[in-house]
Amino acid sequence: MAEGQIYKIHSDFYYIDDGCTTTVCKVREVLKKRKEKIYVGDFAEYNNGYIEEIIPRKNYIARPSVANIDQIIIVSALKEPDLNLAQLDRYIALAHYYNIPAQLCFNKSDLKWDRHLKEKITKIYKTLGFDVVYTSATEHSGIKAFERLLKDKTSVLCGNSGVGKSSLINAINPELNLRTKAVSEKLQRGTHTTRHCEIIKLNDTSRIVDTPGFSNVKFDFIMPAEVDLLFDDIKIYSDKCKYSNCLHIHEDGCNVLANLDKIDPSRYESYLAFVDEANAYKELVKYEGTKTEVLTKKINNKHVAKISGKKRQNSRRTLKQNLYKDIEEDE
Repeated sequence: MAEGQIYKIHSDFYYIDDGCTTTVCKVREVLKKRKEKIYVGDFAEYNNGYIEEIIPRKNYIARPSVANIDQIIIVSALKEPDLNLAQLDRYIALAHYYNIPAQLCFNKSDLKWDRHLKEKITKIYKTLGFDVVYTSATEHSGIKAFERLLKDKTSVLCGNSGVGKSSLINAINPELNLRTKAVSEKLQRGTHTTRHCEIIKLNDTSRIVDTPGFSNVKFDFIMPAEVDLLFDDIKIYSDKCKYSNCLHIHEDGCNVLANLDKIDPSRYESYLAFVDEANAYKELVKYEGTKTEVLTKKINNKHVAKISGKKRQNSRRTLKQNLYKDIEEDE
């Protein structure tokens, strides 16, 4: 049985790197029955062209689907498209939710952008402890600082379409020649040039997971009282709120509201937006049951697909019991 890391998934084919060679595999039917999600970055046991088992992962992100990563590099454009701090907060909160370190890259510094933004970025995000780099893929400025962020790590590049993720990768290693496309002047947003997640080797020490651009990050999967856990600048005050389930909106005795002048308005606005989405989720599941059918069982520390009772063959004992029952009824 060989082991390796899945670095690309295309259709039903899984591309696995064992450090020396690449093997293209499919998935055993038993894994499909278990409905186990397989991510780019997963380590797998495989044999004769089939994946037999997925090795437990250290971490993962559901969207984009990637596992076993060291950090998330959130790439934003300073211009074309305009910098969107609300969207940036979504990516930061997402990294926080999955407990994965995040760093910030602001690309397209060669364009005419509002220089006051740099002061705001420093005030908000450097204060929160993020490493921040400014880059221009076209003019090759800041690329060395960007490379230092990536050294000795497997990093996910995360950000909207059109911010220049693929251009940054090309600036580091032109031989990769990833597809790029200009931002639409009418819509002020990019189009998807990366079609799937793929782990790319930049050099001997650094790897990047190139992902499709995505913007629909919504917090419609957690409860409202959990949202403040995603904001370090709010959480430091929320522990002293009068009520443990305080949402920091209009509650009596809210310590966050008492210290609102110490929280940047854009961050608090992001928090309120996430609470709204979480409230919608809470209402959705309020009257729904949470019990689901268990499709696997654990044998020798491995999850095995359960066989439907309708398909399971009767044991010899059961057959004998049924036979004796028929004889008794005939008598």
